[in-house]
Amino acid sequence: MRPHEQPRDDGQLPAHVDTGRMSPAIVLSALGAALGGLLFGFDTAVISGATQALQAHFALSDPALGFTVASALIGTVIGSLVAGAPADRFGRRRMLLAIAIAYLVSSLGSGLANSWPVLLLFRTLGGLAIGAASVVTPVYIAEVAPTRFRGRLVALNQLNIVLGILLAFLSNYLIAGGMDVDVAWRWMLGIVAAPSALFLLVTLLLPESPRWLVVKGRSADALDVLQRLGFADPEREIAAMQGAQVRERQPQLFQRRYAVPVGCAIAIAMFNQLSGINALLYYAPRIFALGGAGTDSAMLQSVAVGGINLAFTVLALFLIDRFGRKPLLYVGSLVCALALFLVGFQLEQAVADGTLILVGMLGFIAAFAVSQGAVIWVFLSEVFPSEVRGKGQALGSTTHWVMAAAITWTFPIVAGRVGGWVFLFFGAMMLLQLVWVWRFMPETNGVPLEEMRL
Repeated sequence: MRPHEQPRDDGQLPAHVDTGRMSPAIVLSALGAALGGLLFGFDTAVISGATQALQAHFALSDPALGFTVASALIGTVIGSLVAGAPADRFGRRRMLLAIAIAYLVSSLGSGLANSWPVLLLFRTLGGLAIGAASVVTPVYIAEVAPTRFRGRLVALNQLNIVLGILLAFLSNYLIAGGMDVDVAWRWMLGIVAAPSALFLLVTLLLPESPRWLVVKGRSADALDVLQRLGFADPEREIAAMQGAQVRERQPQLFQRRYAVPVGCAIAIAMFNQLSGINALLYYAPRIFALGGAGTDSAMLQSVAVGGINLAFTVLALFLIDRFGRKPLLYVGSLVCALALFLVGFQLEQAVADGTLILVGMLGFIAAFAVSQGAVIWVFLSEVFPSEVRGKGQALGSTTHWVMAAAITWTFPIVAGRVGGWVFLFFGAMMLLQLVWVWRFMPETNGVPLEEMRL
């Protein structure tokens, strides 16, 4: 018990004290939903190994290639915008099921595409699924998680995202080494169907969010879910949810009392992409090639990027609830900036040192993974009070994907013109993020969802 959480006169803990346990059922539910994150990462990064083949196969210019890579991200903007309403109306579980189906259709369609417009269509559908998953998955996990474990459970989604990225890089490396280039890109994009089918099956077994059930007046069903999830005091949890529901009147998000969480959601989402993370993941082989690496070596170095990303995301799971959100961002912002400066300066040399570029890239990925990579989705899922959480999550996700689409689309054009200076810009943005975290970002660690008021 914390010092300020003293028993009442009747010997009971205050109503806000979280009595939940991290039971196996809760962990399995979080992991099942987080498979949407695995597909998020897999589908996001898998195209990095196919860019050169796509450019040759469809005779694409650099701007057309940038649009092809960004087409999925355009879909994510739409998906993140529209996902909140059906998730609130039909439930988190049904929305996850629809996302799984969209992933499956998109991957099969992309792998079989016989023209550039058809490829764009199915990549955009995959983007819709990614954008919707970025809204629904963190909210679902946050709503089934006990307060004191919420950070690490929501961070499981980020862990699965980076695991998906690693699997994408690894599958690209293996496929590129064993198939003709004209066929390899189809397998790279189509293989996403395998984890999509698994996600579809797992989603059928997930319980519905107990908080959504309470909102819909189905408290008996919510109680049953909490009991099956292994909460220590389900009745108290239901009472807290009902108490929060009494306060809810579906208010508008953009009003003065929500100015702090709205501003924080927009800022953390923008800084996440102004680090250059998606550009580096999508174009990693090309960046390593600029440093002098051959095609096979560039693919293998991309696998190393995915491995470091995964390892440091695992580390973040153990740190995020222990130290909080802000300390991770302090360290991550500074190290990301230094690593990006190293890459930028090397690319501006007459003869770039490929080893230093690799060190800078891996250093950046490690710092990003243990800081904003893990923090962003946790922070967005908890910074808003209950009555506007869905809308707030959608706002943060949409901002994230608008920035991701813009940076990914323009990166090959800008990098072709200014070279390493684009990485110096990303590094400067990380220093600006450090100032924002210090001056404006609130700490949300350990605050019950029903009591989030900033």
